[in-house]
Order: sequence, then C-alpha cells, then structure tokens
Amino acid sequence: MLSRWILIFKHRWFDRGDTLRAIPDAMAERLARRVAASEARHTGEIRICVEAALPLSYVWRSGPAVPLSHRVRERALSWFGRLGIWDTEHNNGVLIYLLLAEHAIEVVADRALTRRVDQANWQAMVDRLGHRLHEGAFEDGLTAALEEVSALLVAHFPLDSGLSRPNELTNAVVRA
Repeated sequence: MLSRWILIFKHRWFDRGDTLRAIPDAMAERLARRVAASEARHTGEIRICVEAALPLSYVWRSGPAVPLSHRVRERALSWFGRLGIWDTEHNNGVLIYLLLAEHAIEVVADRALTRRVDQANWQAMVDRLGHRLHEGAFEDGLTAALEEVSALLVAHFPLDSGLSRPNELTNAVVRA
C-alpha cells in the first residue's frame, strides 16, 4: 500500500514545467526538424510525445495488480489515438512516447508496420533507448529512437525518389 502512495506522489509531483525543462523549445524544434527530415525519406508519419507524469486515473487503476509498464503502454496507446496517428493514409504512423516520471519510453506503431516488424524488435528498441533516458539524455535518446524508427520506415515504406508526399500530421513535439 505504501508503494502505491509513493507512486501517486511521484506522478503528482511532476508537471508540464518538468516537461518544458527536459525538452526546452530549442530541443523541441531540433526534434521536429529531424522528424521532417525523416519523413522526407519514407511514407510514414512520426510523432514524438513527452509527458511529465501519468494522470491519476492511470496511476490508481487496478493498484499493484496492473504493472506500471502496462499502464505506461496504455497511456502511449491513448496518445496514439488522440493524435490521430492511426488515421494516416498508409497506416504506418509511429508514436515515440516518453514518460518523464518513470524515464519510460514506448514506441507504438500502426498496423501496416506492426505486420512487418515483430514485437521482439520493438521491445529490443525500447530497451536500448531506455538506458539513455535513465541517464537523463533525453535528446540523445529521442534522436536515437527517431533514427531507429526511420530506418524501419525507410526499409519497409520508402518514398520513391523524386516524389513528395503531403505531411499528414504536424512534426511538432507534444509536451504535456
């Protein structure tokens, strides 16, 4: 029971100010430019979302019976839907989600990409990136995540040379 209250306190302590300190405007702009450069090479859409903490409803939900990692994944899936990433033309959008309170990262890919990349590869990517984030290297970790996601999208959904495509989703980093 004590661990539940510690978790609640931790997630109430973090707020949007923490997100803005971890991902200042200049860094957010650099990441957005990297997303745009990536999307010029494939037909996918990539969004980056950095959130300070889980809402209380996610922290409280089911108590210790539901592992925190599952709640973080649920929250990433919620952002995936809220941002409309599931609704891209080729169904190959990807969300890179960072939860600051836990230094947790989740990568959520739409159905066209998940058919081509198995869950073990996604989990290996998240595990590699998690180490950088635990060290507080947010820009390095998010850039590495973007590079790995980009490589998969270029491999499976390359943009034919000489063609351009509309940008279906904004490249701006969500900082919540």
